[in-house]
Amino acid sequence: MSTTEVSRPTASAATPARRAPADRTVPERSVEFAHLDLAGLRAYRKNLDAEEHRVSYWRRLIQARLDLLRTNSDGLSQFDHLQGAFAEDRPARGRTALLTVLPDNDIPPIPDLQSLWNQAVDINNPVACHELEQELSFAEFQLSTYRQALHRRLARATDELIARYHEDPLQCLVALPLKAGAA
Repeated sequence: MSTTEVSRPTASAATPARRAPADRTVPERSVEFAHLDLAGLRAYRKNLDAEEHRVSYWRRLIQARLDLLRTNSDGLSQFDHLQGAFAEDRPARGRTALLTVLPDNDIPPIPDLQSLWNQAVDINNPVACHELEQELSFAEFQLSTYRQALHRRLARATDELIARYHEDPLQCLVALPLKAGAA
């Protein structure tokens, strides 16, 4: 070999050995969603996502009020200022629409969050504070359980979308916005 020639590694030495791709399971459709067309499935998933956001919002509010109750008795008097800023009429909307699409056997009941949020407590009464803490703790547990059920439903709906897209990849394009005049 001359000084101008450069030693080049062989192809096998230059690149690491590639493993054969793992067997990928083909996504399968579920009979759970057989009654929904693609638009209905997307709308269902969108409703689940919106409901999950509402539940997460309320869960954070309940946790914040619980933290105020547990750590700072003066914070409870400040709660009145927080009430108007954060409370919205959220829990009643959305949930009933989901129950009409699929059975609710995995969706636990949730508390009346608006009344729990608005519940007054005498900070000088340790029994009343303890009772409210218990109610808030149970509501947080219920919301967490409900949120987990929503996540399971979201995962199943997503799996169904993937299975449908796998069967017919062109269905993915339906979700893209069309420009005006294109058809």
